[in-house]
Amino acid sequence: TYQRDGVQAKTGVDVSFYQKEIDWQAVAADGIDFAIIRVGYRGYTEGGLILDKCFEQNIQGALDAGLEVGVYFFSQAISPEEAREEAAYVLEQLEGYEVTYPVVFDWEYITSGEGARTEGMDGETLTQCALAFCEEIRQGGYAPMVYFNQDMGYLTYDLREFTDLALWLAEYDERPDFYYHFDLWQYTHTGTVAGIEGNVDLNLDLR
Repeated sequence: TYQRDGVQAKTGVDVSFYQKEIDWQAVAADGIDFAIIRVGYRGYTEGGLILDKCFEQNIQGALDAGLEVGVYFFSQAISPEEAREEAAYVLEQLEGYEVTYPVVFDWEYITSGEGARTEGMDGETLTQCALAFCEEIRQGGYAPMVYFNQDMGYLTYDLREFTDLALWLAEYDERPDFYYHFDLWQYTHTGTVAGIEGNVDLNLDLR
């Protein structure tokens, strides 16, 4: 929990098809205020854009349950041009949905398996990819956000370029100790929530 100026921080989940069938009414009844739903991802070897199998049922279910909804895209862009392509893909999928939470650029290094097309990606290029994605999202009428863990925040991204962007930190601890500002905190990947089978990521909105 987190409280500032007498206001309690909102609690949210982020989900993808890995959570399987979700009872969104039960999720809302268990004190969850918002959901950030995976739209899709770019394949890490072939590079194609792929829709999350549960995106449509998840976003509609969360909205029907009265939750505030944002989305994220699991990027494997290797150039700003590819990042803009991903953003355009996301904007197309969001047509007709009431998205009031951020649209998130989530880029992560592939550590398992071989043949990742992103191998050797440098921080300068990745920073430019994030900026390109977020600019397209902003022009599309949504609030952009960048997701990262502490290692990427300190060692990969140039956070000086993100001063006008909302940031989502993944740090699994009792309290965060990341030195710089962030807006959403993903504080565990082993949370439990009614209506979701197994573990789920839990987040606090610190804005």
